[in-house]
Amino acid sequence: MSASLKAGLIGAGVAIVFSLLSLVPCLGCIASLLALVLYVGVGVLAAAWMEPPRDAGKAAGSGAVAGLITALGGGLTTIAISALRFSLGNTQAMLQRQLRQLPPQLLEQWRDLGIDPRVLARPGWAVGGSAICCGLGMLLAAGLGAAGGAIYVSLSKGDSTAAAPPEETL
Repeated sequence: MSASLKAGLIGAGVAIVFSLLSLVPCLGCIASLLALVLYVGVGVLAAAWMEPPRDAGKAAGSGAVAGLITALGGGLTTIAISALRFSLGNTQAMLQRQLRQLPPQLLEQWRDLGIDPRVLARPGWAVGGSAICCGLGMLLAAGLGAAGGAIYVSLSKGDSTAAAPPEETL
C-alpha cells in the first residue's frame, strides 16, 4: 500500500470522527479548525512514509493525495449527516420559519432574480450545498497536504545533511 493511501485512510478515519463531532454545536468550530491541522498532518505523514530518496515535489504530490482522501472521507460523512438531519428532523419546517422572518425586501430581490426562497428549504439544497463544500474542502485539503509533505521533506533534508559526518580527504 502506498504511503499516501495509508496516510489518507488514517486521515479519513480521523476526519469522519471530526464530522461526527461537528454534531455537537461547540465542538463543530473546534473540529473545523482541527481538520485544517489534520490536512497538513496527513501530508507530513505521507512524506515521512515515502520510500527514499525523497524530494519536495514527490512529497507534495503524496501529501496532496493523502489530503484528498482525508477530505473525501470527511466530506462524504458530512453529506450523509446533512441528508439524515434534513430528512429525519424538522429542518424543513425550521428553515421555512426562518425564511418567513427575513425582511420582505430581501425576499423580493430574490424573486426579481428568479429565485424562489422556498427552494432553500428543500433536501436537495442541503445535500447540494454540502457537496459543494466537500469539493471546496478537497481542494483546500490537497493544498494543505501538499504543503505539509513538501515542508516536511525540505526540513528533514536540512537536518540529514547537517548530521552527516564530513568526508575525509587523503
